[in-house]
Amino acid sequence: MTEFFMIFALLSIWFSIIITLVVLFGAVHAIIQRFRVGGVNAIKPLPKYPKVTIIVPAHNEAIVIQDTVYALLHLDYPKEAMEIRVVADNCSDETFKLAKAMSDRPEYKDFDIQIIKRTGTGGKAGVLNDVLEIATGDWICVYDADAMPQENALYFLIQKALEDEENYAAVFGRNKTRNYRQNFLMRCINLEIITTQKIHHIGLWHLFKIGRIPGTNFIIKTDFVRSIGGWDNGALTEDTAISFKIMQQNKLIALAQNSEAFQQEPETLQAYYYQRKRWAKGNYEVILDNFHHIFKRKSNWRIKLEVLYYTGTFFWFNVAILISNFLFIVNFVSMVTKLFYPSFVIPFTFGASNRQLSIILLVNWVLMFFIYLLQINIGLVSQYGQSTSKNLLYSIASYFTYSQLFIFVATNAFFSLMFDKLLHRDGSKWYKRNDFKNGRGA
Repeated sequence: MTEFFMIFALLSIWFSIIITLVVLFGAVHAIIQRFRVGGVNAIKPLPKYPKVTIIVPAHNEAIVIQDTVYALLHLDYPKEAMEIRVVADNCSDETFKLAKAMSDRPEYKDFDIQIIKRTGTGGKAGVLNDVLEIATGDWICVYDADAMPQENALYFLIQKALEDEENYAAVFGRNKTRNYRQNFLMRCINLEIITTQKIHHIGLWHLFKIGRIPGTNFIIKTDFVRSIGGWDNGALTEDTAISFKIMQQNKLIALAQNSEAFQQEPETLQAYYYQRKRWAKGNYEVILDNFHHIFKRKSNWRIKLEVLYYTGTFFWFNVAILISNFLFIVNFVSMVTKLFYPSFVIPFTFGASNRQLSIILLVNWVLMFFIYLLQINIGLVSQYGQSTSKNLLYSIASYFTYSQLFIFVATNAFFSLMFDKLLHRDGSKWYKRNDFKNGRGA
């Protein structure tokens, strides 16, 4: 039985390493192509400017809401082709008042902007569905209240959408961390965001035309959202859920690399824990809901691949790491014990000796460490101002700290979800962090 667990752990880690290398290859190939082409950020008139309904769900966002509203009102997109709806959802602070004060300034009188006070249910998904009912735009654009889009963010989203209006049901851009200099945790989150945006998203889109709605800085066809019944009310990760619905309809979620928004990330361990736990639970939920597609012959191959990718990232790989760590700790303690008690039997061996197992596990860990650093630093090199010796040191330190924390959070989230289902608990909650030291970050 012990050999089975060892073989499972090793094969799982190797499988995850192979997946990571494939995606990394796709990202590097895309980045090289992008550098060769050049001029990708050029702004030129679009053949048309479809109307866009911009939605900003805001729950107790007094610290950042004015910055976000200001950024929306200064987007480089025709104001007559935009309607902006900022929704203060069940707020107990001055989010509504501050947003209204910004929108009521005389210089913005020609903008179609409404600040809406809401007391409904359903969290972020509930807000999106409420505005969906009254939206008049051809596309819906979503920005989180702590996400500040760059001036051309919406332009590049629409530019990408117009490349293939028939097949692109949604288009998403990239997000950057605007407060990453605050502390060590923020530095690590910044590395995670860069790796996700510059490696995973680019690699998957380049190789397989697979995209994922990230929750902010994206557009989606209004008619399409209505045709699938809107967003899942109360969903922990409504963005992931609707991404799978898009793939089920054989439509694509395109990546617009030039579209960028700066978002505020959690600055404390507590805030990070609750946010990432919610994300992980939501992703587990989506995986479980869509796992049957793997066995359905008629299911879209992109759904099959995406389910396998999520399963490998959030479940399989984590289990393998936990098993291998357990083997290492138990054997290490056993070997120390054996020094004092020679008759003590080391429980986990591979073949005839423990040395073989130790070597195999060591090789695995070295490979994982190397690939971890490789993908982070390729991402850093491809993003202006991030390839520094300081970030290299942070990436090394993050492997032994931040990445292990993620495994803990993901494992905790899985068991939390299981208990939610067994005990029929309502696991959906719009957790609002209030950890920002200032509204603009650093």
